[in-house]
Amino acid sequence: MRSVAAVVALVVCVHAGLWALLQRQQAVPDFDGPLASISYSPYTRYQHQDVDRPTAAQIRADLTLIAPYARAIRTYASTGGLEQVPGIAAEFGLKVAVGIWIGKDEARNEREIQSAVDLARHHTNVTAIVVGNETILRAEKTFDELIELVRRVKRISPVPVTTGETWDVWLGLKGPEASAEAAREFAEKAPKLASAVDFIAAHVLPYWEPGASANRAVELAISHYDELRRAYPGKRIVIAEFGWPSAGYNFHDSDPGRIEQATVLRDFTARAQAYGIDYNIIEAFDQPWKINEGSVGAYWGVFDASRQAKFAWTGPVSDPVYGKVAGLAILLGLLLSLPILAKTRATPGEATTLAIAANGVGAWFAIVFAFWNGHYFVPGAVFAFGLGAILLVPLVFIALARVEEIAAVAFGRSPRRLIVGALPSPEGYAPKVSIHIPAYREPPDMLKATLDAVARLQYPNFECVVVINNTPDPAYWQPIEEHCRALGERFKFVNADNLAGFKAGALRLALAHTASDASIVGIIDADYVVHPDWLKDLVPAFADPLVGIVQAPQDHRDGERTLMHHAMNNEYAGFFNIGMVMRNEANAIIAHGTMCLMRRAAIDAAGGWSSDTICEDTDLGLTMLEHGWQIHYTNRRYGHGLLPDTFEAYKKQRYRWAFGGFQILKKHWRQLLPRSRRLSPEQKREFALGWLNWLGAETIGVAVAILNLAWVPVVAYWGIAIPDKILTLPILAAFVVTSVHFVALYRLRVAIPVKQMIGAVLAAMSVQWTVARAVGGGVWTASVPFTRTAKGGTTRKGPDFPAFWEGVMAALLLIGAALVVITNHTQVREVNLFAAVLVIQSLPFLAAITLALIEGSRFNEFAYWRSVEAKVAESLPRPAPVAEAPAQLPVLPADNRSAVAE
Repeated sequence: MRSVAAVVALVVCVHAGLWALLQRQQAVPDFDGPLASISYSPYTRYQHQDVDRPTAAQIRADLTLIAPYARAIRTYASTGGLEQVPGIAAEFGLKVAVGIWIGKDEARNEREIQSAVDLARHHTNVTAIVVGNETILRAEKTFDELIELVRRVKRISPVPVTTGETWDVWLGLKGPEASAEAAREFAEKAPKLASAVDFIAAHVLPYWEPGASANRAVELAISHYDELRRAYPGKRIVIAEFGWPSAGYNFHDSDPGRIEQATVLRDFTARAQAYGIDYNIIEAFDQPWKINEGSVGAYWGVFDASRQAKFAWTGPVSDPVYGKVAGLAILLGLLLSLPILAKTRATPGEATTLAIAANGVGAWFAIVFAFWNGHYFVPGAVFAFGLGAILLVPLVFIALARVEEIAAVAFGRSPRRLIVGALPSPEGYAPKVSIHIPAYREPPDMLKATLDAVARLQYPNFECVVVINNTPDPAYWQPIEEHCRALGERFKFVNADNLAGFKAGALRLALAHTASDASIVGIIDADYVVHPDWLKDLVPAFADPLVGIVQAPQDHRDGERTLMHHAMNNEYAGFFNIGMVMRNEANAIIAHGTMCLMRRAAIDAAGGWSSDTICEDTDLGLTMLEHGWQIHYTNRRYGHGLLPDTFEAYKKQRYRWAFGGFQILKKHWRQLLPRSRRLSPEQKREFALGWLNWLGAETIGVAVAILNLAWVPVVAYWGIAIPDKILTLPILAAFVVTSVHFVALYRLRVAIPVKQMIGAVLAAMSVQWTVARAVGGGVWTASVPFTRTAKGGTTRKGPDFPAFWEGVMAALLLIGAALVVITNHTQVREVNLFAAVLVIQSLPFLAAITLALIEGSRFNEFAYWRSVEAKVAESLPRPAPVAEAPAQLPVLPADNRSAVAE
């Protein structure tokens, strides 16, 4: 316990050290101020310029904050409450450049002009009028129309008049996408506009220029200023907008951020002051309503929307909220690590792995909280972020559960409850076992092989009850009836038509025909050939009166039929060699209705076989656990059955298991609540995480894929609401964890070559859509008919492609990924991450397509691959023969010779 606590404490300390080490702090020239000018829009976090009218008190409070930092302010409109600004600004000694908002609404344009001129006439602190803001850039007016407006205002204005446009518009640069004629017109008209204004008000915002990183922003701004001076010698040049956003997405090489904003602005203002450049900083306060400017539109303020300064103008530059986020991350990492202390028999290696994962998740939660707290959301973004977070939280806990399995298998102690071989039998202990074999339309030869294997059991006291239900064709049941008669009185044959309750009904009927002195019931499927020592080895476990079930794993004898069957068999092996062994330590395994021994009294106490679900075996096993019985598991194979004939049959089997699992969850969920005492905390945890890991992971994966597909047009064509990296990176991280989980656990617990492991991966991923459909069906439907899994090679592959909808999903995801990458002209990294997520989400669907395509091709046959290997071997150059002395066999000790002979 002390070593585990020390490990947890050490990891938390390392986590804290990493936050301290990664803290960014940058030395930047101090700026003592004041700023020459700063843009001012008096709207708070929940106000919009087209709806809300700022009050005089609100403006006065804002200017109280601005006055110590700036000598002047620039507005962008002169109506809608902004006509109050010059008068209040005069109280603080602030000069004002009054803006006239010019748009398509001519009536409003007229009101704006009249109000601005009146303000200039009545307030001596108004130093200029700015007619329109990027009117040419937004194509609200033509050059000629804007020139006429400027001249008109100049005729009646008592102060200088200009218009605000980007530096390239003033230089007549239309852009590479423009036609030659449009470019010529731009080049001709720009000088005329420059001639019409009293001074040039140029917007220089390097963030919007490709290749303009924060390190180059100031140099670019000064370079553009010099270009304007050369183009218009003798004309007063004002950089009317310069700034850098503190949040949002990158634009090419331009990265927004608080430290970047502070660095750029402090460097620029210091350089501008030294060079004598007249400038205006955009802007005083963040404006969350600016969603039309993309993700960065809201974040140009030097104060946030709550009127808190984002950075200091002197001293080293650092993120002021970094410490709070780090503290929250460390605290959450510590809290998530506390359950490790409650783990019994945890090793230092196990504790280290779990603590690292817990602290990683704590850091993610802290960053998500900081993102939510530090960003402004419109309703659509709130919905997208909230829904994404809701779906990702269970995905994160699924990843944690998988990390826990990796830690337990790779670094934990050996299992204690696992039955690893024959159990010692008390003197004379041989309780009677009744073996039940339900069968529905099963091939007679297959069922005969099962019965013959039962007859060979090396156990003195057993009977066998065969129940064939709802199979009226005598070709199925008559040969079995005759075979049971030939095998002797131990074998009972029951044929029942119109039997309700599916397989559970057949097992209830088998119980009714069970000998009164049989105290143990064994259940095997009709395709299982059991080993002679099955009962002899495992029945002794029931000498403990608390044992209700002894479960042996499923395995299959036809895994070598085809490449697809090989993949299926290896996928099943993972569950029985990994998950079942882990859950057995908490007495919480999944009971499955073959190779299963049950105490008859425990069956009766649990109410017998129920038809409430189509997975009656797991339902009964969980009910027994709720009644306090012990279940033991062995991973030794005591029998081999048959795999599903086709990929379609494989999917139908998995659908039945998943649908039945969801039925069981709906039936038993109350027993997983904290107030229930019928299961231990460890059992509740195993079943809750087990269902979340199996049903939840697949369903969430499909749900997120569908939601991401719906988001593709938004990302590709509107460029808004791009999923942030805090939502996409966890999906990529979960994929990495899942991959490591599969590879590591298979290498440690399932002894198969790498090629076979790849096949198991394909098989496991191929049923994601199937499991998600089953869970979706379980939400809306209470029950579905029990379907027999086609086995024994009697079913031929149907004409329909068994992965049609998986193909549709894969195609849509890959097309969506390509579309968002192609349309990502500004090279936003979050868009590329989003595309990577779409590709990863397509993998399960591609796996299903792969198996479906292989199934009907020659690549599914082992003979084909053997012929390929033979041809490759023949094509390789053969070494020249070397004469060697005849080899002599070593003389072995007598006790080793028989082993070598074998």
